[in-house]
Amino acid sequence: MNGLDRAALLEGLQRLGLTHMARVAEHRAEEAAAASAGYLEFLHRLVEEELAVRFERYVETRTRLANFPFRKTLAQFDFDAQPGVDKRAVMELSSMAFVERATNVILLGPPGVGKTHLAVGLGMEAIQRGYTVYFIRLADLMQKLIQAYNEGRFAHRLRVYLKPKLLICDEIGYTKLDRLGSHLFFELVTKRYEKGAMILTSNKSYGAWGDIFDDHVVAAAILDRLLHHSVTINIRGESYRLKEKLKAGVLSHFPPPAPMQEDN
Repeated sequence: MNGLDRAALLEGLQRLGLTHMARVAEHRAEEAAAASAGYLEFLHRLVEEELAVRFERYVETRTRLANFPFRKTLAQFDFDAQPGVDKRAVMELSSMAFVERATNVILLGPPGVGKTHLAVGLGMEAIQRGYTVYFIRLADLMQKLIQAYNEGRFAHRLRVYLKPKLLICDEIGYTKLDRLGSHLFFELVTKRYEKGAMILTSNKSYGAWGDIFDDHVVAAAILDRLLHHSVTINIRGESYRLKEKLKAGVLSHFPPPAPMQEDN
């Protein structure tokens, strides 16, 4: 291939949006010639490499848009250090069948036992499987929904949280909602019901959710929809962060968190 043909090929690849292929085509052609590879084998390798690079870009973009507080995978979770986590149940969830079925996952446990890490890890796995994901703390979610409601933009803002295939709502129980906030959250749960999966983390047992939402009737209606198609993972144990501080000698003594009360 002469220089003119080579330049035309590279320009054509660029115009088709095959940017990675354009960068490596000449080098891969030399490798193929040295290995006496056929034309189809050479083309197949180029296409596979282009697809792999595009998928990496897709995952990176989706991960950035997911609004995770950090990037941690399920593989990075130390199940040995936190034996209160049902590893088998978590690994079953990693198949992402729950996302396809619009089933909710609720992670309950005291602070520091790894609920957020597990939620993020499942979210990152969902992105790898091609699902859209969005992560938000309950306090931030309600601030945005209430502001939009007061400005007459609630329906438009709500669509932001209805669009992702998987919505992760973190830290339910740290913020007590007023009557308006409770009804807006109920609206979100109702609109996603049987249409989109959610992962929720909470430091409160279900019996205490009436206090969180400042209305036991609304709390019951929220739980009715969340739990209809759901998996609950109760995590018992001490805070991983506090255990690390104790090991390092930063804290000489710190009382363990009170166990979560079981609901009757």
